[in-house]
Amino acid sequence: MQAHKAHYLQLRPHDALPDLTHLAPFMAVVVIDDDSDEMWRWDVARWLVDSGCRYMLAWGKECASWNEAVEDAALEAFDYEDVAPEQTVLTTAHEDDDLDEVFWYARHRASHPALRFSTAVILHVAMRGRPDELLAQFADA
Repeated sequence: MQAHKAHYLQLRPHDALPDLTHLAPFMAVVVIDDDSDEMWRWDVARWLVDSGCRYMLAWGKECASWNEAVEDAALEAFDYEDVAPEQTVLTTAHEDDDLDEVFWYARHRASHPALRFSTAVILHVAMRGRPDELLAQFADA
């Protein structure tokens, strides 16, 4: 098991995106409870990559679209060139899994070829936050 200090961040669609670079490199579990438009999703994807997210797991509404957005943002960030192993951004979409399974996978199986993560960001895309619930669920996974 990787040791993960979990940070919870709720974003409502179109919220300003805070600085997360102090957490880099990090893993992000994006929990999507509410709809968001494509342009904002792409902005968030670029922000995640620029902030130092090197492994993103998407779960919830349109999680495959979030997965694709982060993959494309990573390619764009490095001008579609080969990147150093520590700059590689891995992504997974979990449309058929329970959130408990996604959190378990993040804590016990998700691995990066060049990095060991000590920080996981639970990025909750939702109008109503659930910090205590999601942090406890992640810790119990």
